[in-house]
Amino acid sequence: MTITQRTDGGASTASTTGSASTTGTRASWREARAVAFAAASAVPTEGVPLDAAVGRVLAEPVAALHDIPHYASSAMDGWAVSGAGPWEIVTTDRLRPGQATGIVTGGVIPRGAGAVVRSEAAEAIAGRLTAPIPVTGHHVRPAGEEAQLGENVIAVGTVLNPAHIALAAGAGHDILTVYRAVRVALALTGGEVVAAGLPEPGQVRDSFGPQLPALLGMLGASVTSARRVTDTLADTIAALEQPDVDLVISTGGTGGSDRDHLRDALQRLDATVLVDGIRMRPGGPTLLARLADGRFVLALPGNPLAAMLALISVGGQLLAGLRGTARPALGEVPLGVAVDGVEGVDVMMPYRLENGAAVPNRHRASGMMRGLADAAGVLVVPPAGAEKGDRVAAIALPWMV
Repeated sequence: MTITQRTDGGASTASTTGSASTTGTRASWREARAVAFAAASAVPTEGVPLDAAVGRVLAEPVAALHDIPHYASSAMDGWAVSGAGPWEIVTTDRLRPGQATGIVTGGVIPRGAGAVVRSEAAEAIAGRLTAPIPVTGHHVRPAGEEAQLGENVIAVGTVLNPAHIALAAGAGHDILTVYRAVRVALALTGGEVVAAGLPEPGQVRDSFGPQLPALLGMLGASVTSARRVTDTLADTIAALEQPDVDLVISTGGTGGSDRDHLRDALQRLDATVLVDGIRMRPGGPTLLARLADGRFVLALPGNPLAAMLALISVGGQLLAGLRGTARPALGEVPLGVAVDGVEGVDVMMPYRLENGAAVPNRHRASGMMRGLADAAGVLVVPPAGAEKGDRVAAIALPWMV
């Protein structure tokens, strides 16, 4: 994916904070991203064994508990030699000038040895070894070559991958201190939603339940519970009160009809609204609030594309703050065609790459998933639009990274 990194450029940290019953001016897309990241504090830490640490975010630096490697070793199978040859072949852990002893890759360099001769470069006959005289230190991996005792080898905030785990093991660690997983509860609204089979007219298939846990996992969170919410105020309040989580994500219910109870529920729970709508399309009705006990509510629109784009582009910023990582940067990509903007909003367009340039996909209305399913990323088209060849902000898709 040909996206180069850049900052969000001009994103304000001003929020649309107010009471849950007040609909304030919608935040710009960049403002909403900045507010979401700034609002979050990292979740508590825990110690985990190395084999459970992949994908977690490091909360304390990993320092070498000894030199890496902690002894001088051979980089080749061959012969450890001392002085000039030819050498007498001996079996010992201390060489005198004119002596050689066999050694394997990773083997301890004997005291007195100055270099290693590769097996292929030497000839051993009748207890004597002949080979070109090597440069001192040749094929010797000195102690501390990779890191020295006390040196930090993995920084705080790193999302740990398998190579980090191998490095931590080599540095002498058994347990790493990481931020615990961000715990998410899902509150899926909509009495017209069916979980399986072919929907009748007036019904729709559940497109959130099967994919949100996996998508949130890609964003570094763990779904601990999910419930289907009926179109009542009491059930909406109960869904937002799911315990032992850091974040409740709801779908639908962000409108103003008599079946939409989200704002009333937030008001009953004495929530503070941080973002009350975003100047983006699709995804404009997205709402972010903080409950009185510190938990967050991210209310996504009911249409699947709108919800996914809001979750990836704005919810991803909140999750990064909760996880303890650096703020994710935007990318940018050159346009292969001119695209029209929409006055007052940033337009999210799933795109494909043609000859290294971005071309918007079809099927990108708020209820459609086909355009995103085949996308290389998502364009963020400014209100004024953009011309062919312009470089436009772009969001990387979690499953393409």
